[in-house]
Order: sequence, then structure tokens, then C-alpha cells
Amino acid sequence: MEDLQFVLASASIARRRLLADAGLAAFVCPSKFDEDQVQISDPTALVNTLAQSKAETVAPQFRKALVLGCDSVLVFNGQSYGKPDGPEDAIARWHEMRGKRGELYTGHALIDTARQKTIVQCRITQVYFAYVSDRQIRDYVATGEPLNCAGAFAIDGKGSILVEKIDGCYTNVVGLSMSLLREMIRDLGYDITDFWASP
Repeated sequence: MEDLQFVLASASIARRRLLADAGLAAFVCPSKFDEDQVQISDPTALVNTLAQSKAETVAPQFRKALVLGCDSVLVFNGQSYGKPDGPEDAIARWHEMRGKRGELYTGHALIDTARQKTIVQCRITQVYFAYVSDRQIRDYVATGEPLNCAGAFAIDGKGSILVEKIDGCYTNVVGLSMSLLREMIRDLGYDITDFWASP
């Protein structure tokens, strides 16, 4: 849409790739928001608060834009997990998760800076982990991939071979539900195709 930017308040390469693959020309402006200052036990409230905080940190820099903030956690055995603290933590998590099911929560906050409107939504996807061997766990963690991912896995990378199936939105597990984004843009009075990059 003319004069209205689409801004991604995240450094996530996976989220940037999802937007680019869908034809959205996003300006990337990482929020650098300190996530550790938010301590909330409810996973929906946690990811929504973090997503909104990231978007609100970036929004004042843009007069006419839709600013998107996102955050994801994996809920397993009643606990919320973000990125692992290191290789040992990632290995321990995988020993617990293998052969079981978790829920991937992603919060989405979309701010229309021109109209001063904000929409915040959460989407949940069920993730069924394969019963993988100790060696497969060690080899996967050794790649470094799970150390930068909520829940210690990337379904759009090597981690895809360690997931048996999902129930729900695939892109939500990657880090951004494209179907939810379409609905949120619609609810703000726009069409997602307004933000397609010019050919």
C-alpha cells in the first residue's frame, strides 16, 4: 500500500523468510527488547505481552506503518520454554520431549501507527515429537540450530526430521502464523495483498 510500510520488529531470519515467501516487502527493525524483564506464567499472556512490547518499542520510529512483533514459546508438561540456555539444556529438553507432544504458542502484535490501533492475538499449534535416539539428539544439538529456537527445535530446518507431525498452523511453529497475520491485517481495515512487493 502506498506510503504505508510493513515493519517486522524482529531479527528472526525465519520470520523474515516467511514474509518474503508470501510476497510481503517487510522493513526489518529488530526491537532489542529485554525479554527477561517479563515474568508471566500463563503462556498466552506471556507471548502476547512480549510480542506487544517488541512492537511498541519499534512503533514510535514509524509515522505510517504496520509494525509486527512476535514471540514464541513451547509449552511442555505445563512449563513454558523459550530458547535453551546452552547445549546441555537443549539435550536435556530433547530427552524429555522425544516421543511426546508439546504446544507451540506464538503471540502476534500488530500496530497501525497511522491510526493508533493495536491488535494482539495468539495462535497455538500441537507438535508431536518423534522418539529419536540419543545420538540423533546429540548430533542435532551439535549443529547449533536448536540453541536459537523456542523449544530447542526449528521445524523449517534440520529439526524437521525430529518432528513426527503437527496439528494446526505450520508457519506458527516457524514463528509467525501467516493465516493469523492475514486476519489481523483485515481487522485493521487493510488487505494483505496491499503489502505485496512491486514486481
